[in-house]
Amino acid sequence: MSMFCIAVDLGQAHERTAIVVMEHLQAQDREEPEFHVRHIERFRIGTSYQTMIERIREQLSEKLLSGSTLIIDGTGVGRPVVDLFKREGLSPAVAYITATGTAERDYSRREYRIPKVDLVSLLQVLFQDGRLKIAEGLPEAGILVQELLNFRAATGHRAAVDSIESWREGAHDDLVLATALACWWCEEGTGYDIGIHF
Repeated sequence: MSMFCIAVDLGQAHERTAIVVMEHLQAQDREEPEFHVRHIERFRIGTSYQTMIERIREQLSEKLLSGSTLIIDGTGVGRPVVDLFKREGLSPAVAYITATGTAERDYSRREYRIPKVDLVSLLQVLFQDGRLKIAEGLPEAGILVQELLNFRAATGHRAAVDSIESWREGAHDDLVLATALACWWCEEGTGYDIGIHF
């Protein structure tokens, strides 16, 4: 049994936007699900949001991804960009990453405030358990692997608070954030929105 999620880390004008397609797979030979990265894509700096929207719409129209959840990180770009996605009919779930606090959910707007510690902790668990897999041959796989290795190094030897605060200071972490967001949605978000997918 599996489900798919498309996670988008929306970059601002001087940043890249990254897309990760994640399969949440309940393998028969283990009790806990695995997370398989099936597609990775990065937009050039300066790509218009309208172009991104059309590309994401293309992906959602693919047979395999029909019915998938789209979740976007609206933290840096703000509500106007999020509203643009909604006006274009993509109806995403929206995450706002917070430095501290507890998780909050607005069911009516499909918005989620996710503490960084939740994303960091989840990725650490998936690393330790060997449950995060990246499909061979993906064009951007090497970049994602390097970002994940940098992330693991940054969070593996410091105190938890320090590593959480320093995460996202690097210039190249768009793919790891999209991956973390996809994993969070598959592990946590769907538990609150069962049956609501777009």
